[in-house]
Amino acid sequence: MRPRMLLKQGAKVVRFGLLVGIGFIILYPLLRQLSAAFMHPDDMYDLTVNWIPRKLTKMNFQVAWKMLDYPRALLNTIGVTALLSTLELAATMIIGYGFARWRYPGSNLVFALVILSIVIPPQMVMVPLFLNFRYFDLFGLIPEPGLNLIGSFWPLVLMALTGTAKRSGLFIFITRNFFRGMSTSLEEAAYVDGAGHLRTFFQIMLPNAKPIAMIVFLFSFVWNWNDLFYTNLFLPGRKLLQLGLAAINSQYNYPWANKAVEGTYIQLVNNAGMLLYVLPVLILYAFLQRYFIESIEKTGLVG
Repeated sequence: MRPRMLLKQGAKVVRFGLLVGIGFIILYPLLRQLSAAFMHPDDMYDLTVNWIPRKLTKMNFQVAWKMLDYPRALLNTIGVTALLSTLELAATMIIGYGFARWRYPGSNLVFALVILSIVIPPQMVMVPLFLNFRYFDLFGLIPEPGLNLIGSFWPLVLMALTGTAKRSGLFIFITRNFFRGMSTSLEEAAYVDGAGHLRTFFQIMLPNAKPIAMIVFLFSFVWNWNDLFYTNLFLPGRKLLQLGLAAINSQYNYPWANKAVEGTYIQLVNNAGMLLYVLPVLILYAFLQRYFIESIEKTGLVG
């Protein structure tokens, strides 16, 4: 018995060590950012300062707040992200339900193309996407040279509505599997009562799909919040947090081009700006954490 107990205790110690190590790897960048965000510029040149600054200051946050134009950029980013996430949720739920319930010639091929869109990085289709929205002709219905949608929110809105946004393929895959796992008895009862396909979806299936809807919306919100590729491609110069943070980061990479803040001090401002950037998402997760975990458990995505 004694060797067996020692083996169990050793396994517990190993598990604890792995958890501590993984937790440290995850938290290390955040701890470094916190240290740098509150660090005074004089501490950058003090070799005795590593983690804890000698002089705590909020000056970095004040400079980042001003450079980002934080209140205006925050409202713009929240508005755009919430709109795109809502549209993407509505589109992917309908498309996923269609793949789960309806069969037609070539449906498997179309779904395979959806899966392929998950694998293909957006950088590969960057040029066709840009040209499509730069000379948007709506399948030839608008006379040449078409409409220039670059610089407006329409490219992102149209991609979210049509289920072709950055992560829409993954959301379609998740919702399709969820609806396939639901019983068809409720739908058949609704059809017997005279309900059509749309009424059945909105009144019967959608209320029972709240867990997957919560997951899709939160994932879409986070990915749209962190999206720099499409916003930089279609919305250059807009007052958005990710674009403002990218501008600060570019000044860190090319300090000689920086006119607002001199020298390597910009890296402290960059760390403070990153914390301001992730703060709304952390607050959102803090409020919705319980619902998010419950939704994952109900959908069975944990397994």
